[in-house]
Amino acid sequence: MLALFSFKPKIQVAHSKHPDKAGRLAVMTNQLQLVTPNTKVRLGLKKLLSIARKQDAVEAIAIFSVVFVTVTFLLDGGASFNGLYSYVDAVDRLTALVATDLLLIQTMLIARVPWLDKLYGHDRATAVHKKLGKPVLYLIIAHFLASVWAYAILDSKNVIAELVNMVLNVPDILTATLAFACMILVVVTSIKIARKKLSYEAWYLAHLLGYASILFAIPHEFSTGVDIYGKPVATAFWVGAYFFVAGNIVWFRFLNPIVYSFVHGLRIEKVNVESSDASSIYVSGSRLGKIGTKSGQFFILRVLTKDKWWRAHPFSISAAPTDKSIRFTVGIRGDDTKALQTVKPGTRVILEGPYGVFTEDRRTQEKVTLIAAGIGAPPIRALAENIAARPGDVSIVYRVRNADDAPLVEELREIARRRGFFLHVLDGKRAHNASWLPAGAGDQKPDHERLADLIPNIAKSDVYICGPAAWTHTVEKSLHKAGTPLAQIHAEEFAW
Repeated sequence: MLALFSFKPKIQVAHSKHPDKAGRLAVMTNQLQLVTPNTKVRLGLKKLLSIARKQDAVEAIAIFSVVFVTVTFLLDGGASFNGLYSYVDAVDRLTALVATDLLLIQTMLIARVPWLDKLYGHDRATAVHKKLGKPVLYLIIAHFLASVWAYAILDSKNVIAELVNMVLNVPDILTATLAFACMILVVVTSIKIARKKLSYEAWYLAHLLGYASILFAIPHEFSTGVDIYGKPVATAFWVGAYFFVAGNIVWFRFLNPIVYSFVHGLRIEKVNVESSDASSIYVSGSRLGKIGTKSGQFFILRVLTKDKWWRAHPFSISAAPTDKSIRFTVGIRGDDTKALQTVKPGTRVILEGPYGVFTEDRRTQEKVTLIAAGIGAPPIRALAENIAARPGDVSIVYRVRNADDAPLVEELREIARRRGFFLHVLDGKRAHNASWLPAGAGDQKPDHERLADLIPNIAKSDVYICGPAAWTHTVEKSLHKAGTPLAQIHAEEFAW
């Protein structure tokens, strides 16, 4: 454990190019209340190895579940081939078992379950969830086709006639067909081309059908599934798996946020304008420290008004959390975020979270570099406020279009001044299309060299990056070329 102490020099007034604005900033910076910084942080790679071991244990359980359902299929004579029907039936049964198991794993990954989130973080869990999407769909399609084909062989009918017969006469096949249709819709709306044309709200509603597809599929698995029906061990496994996944989702996604939000009395306290396209929303409540929020994390915010209660949006906190207040700084990126800028004080809210591993818990080095772009500033600003550091340990790089109209820029300047951090506000157009740095002196150099000139110890720093996905990837490439190890790079993407 390494103790790092905060730095509190005499407070001075921040300056601005505009006299009127300078006066307002003087008041703002003098009134800026900061939490007491952390004084201790555990450094080194050992803690990452501990997290990796826990990840291995979770992944081993997931692999075991797939192996288990495959073994039960084999022990039940699944590989006893005798004619065309036996081959088609084997495909039907095995694809159903493996697809259902992977679907439950996939659902858990995207369910934002806290104990999984602490291990993997939202970005990594989402990435694995997406990778499983196509294999699960292909397996379900194979199961659907093989099932109809197998029944057609038994009934001596063509597959179209057999499908109609199954839907009309076989118990629970109608709901199973609805489950298949829902799954197709979820996957189609996940394709990049479709996602670009959908609003967040439309995409979110479509993905709720993922839960519907699971619910619709359950009855036929237990009534017509020969690998489950009448088999106590298999039945116990699947009932346990469904209850485990459902319990996590129902509690952590639905009941827990409602209970906590009303127990802590969460309401909008006030809304402050930060720039021409961003405002800070203050959520007040009682004993908020018990929620366990850390700088760098995010919540899913749901404002309980007549027309917005059903819409939830992810926002990072923009100030270190206190026992009485949590702050979000929200940029105008659509109709919903625009409406949030004028929400009335006193409005009740529900917070789901906190989520994310974009925190000091993943830090390994004494030196830290915080890099943000535009509205990616909130988690960076929160980290800067209470990170454990000595003067000179932290460098902040804030990439903006206009330094005089950037959210939280003056707060970052004040935090850097009080704590003895280095702050680089980089504004203006890009040096060129492939660059994330602005045009100016030295822009003939590649980005990684310019970054190393700006932050000489960048290769020995932990680097936290927050901004648009494409921009973040460009920064990561610069860091790799500058010699920063992968374990020291922490990114939070504003993507869904």
